[in-house]
Amino acid sequence: MSDEPVPARPIVDLKSFTPARVALGRSGASLPTKPLLDFTLAHARARDAVHAAFDAPGLIAGLRALGLGATEVHSRAADRADYLRRPDLGRQLDAASAATLEETVAAPGQLAIVIGDGLSAAAIHAHAAALLQRLLPRLGEGDAVALGHVIVASGARVALGDEIGAILGARMVLMLIGERPGLSAPDSLGAYLTFAPKPGLTDAERNCVSNIHKAGLGYDEAAFKIAWLVREGLARQVTGVALKDESADRAPRRIGTAVPE
Repeated sequence: MSDEPVPARPIVDLKSFTPARVALGRSGASLPTKPLLDFTLAHARARDAVHAAFDAPGLIAGLRALGLGATEVHSRAADRADYLRRPDLGRQLDAASAATLEETVAAPGQLAIVIGDGLSAAAIHAHAAALLQRLLPRLGEGDAVALGHVIVASGARVALGDEIGAILGARMVLMLIGERPGLSAPDSLGAYLTFAPKPGLTDAERNCVSNIHKAGLGYDEAAFKIAWLVREGLARQVTGVALKDESADRAPRRIGTAVPE
């Protein structure tokens, strides 16, 4: 083992490895003006993302361009203020939306896709259609995944997908949702996968692919991971803590094949 000292590196070198606010300098006991203004702007963008209006009709039009028809639903949150004060209301469909889905007669398919505004409608507007454009061909390769309904949900929390998937009879639900905005990413998209969705499930029974945005996880890599988890989850009939993301190490099994003992 070498006893040679590790050469010191200036802290400013960290800036090339992370978007975090490091080595900002100081002006007396305070931050310099530019880093302070940058922080204030990032904070304002994060707040704006939380309160931004969700353009569900525009999203549905974009999905139609991808060859996807979509049904619009709403949670029980009456407005944005209600949504932020009462997270539980964002996990439940309103009565009219539940009735609409219950009247759906098309075959449920293996996978239902739910696209919800979450805490950043900006993330959905910026990334949802582009991600699906990369994901759909992967789901159609080889032993194709049978895509069922596509749902656009306003006032949505992650668990809203459980109720939607249960009503539709989907074997698995993929929820694309705007994540809580951060100071470096106000438009980060998350993808949550749940096998055998039903109300009352916990986060331990979901898989998540997060931090999807232009400065984070790219569309192609995210689509690869999601498609792998979909196929492997359907093959094993499980998601969550029992399903680890091993997409970098092995190909998924064919859907319907047995899990080795």
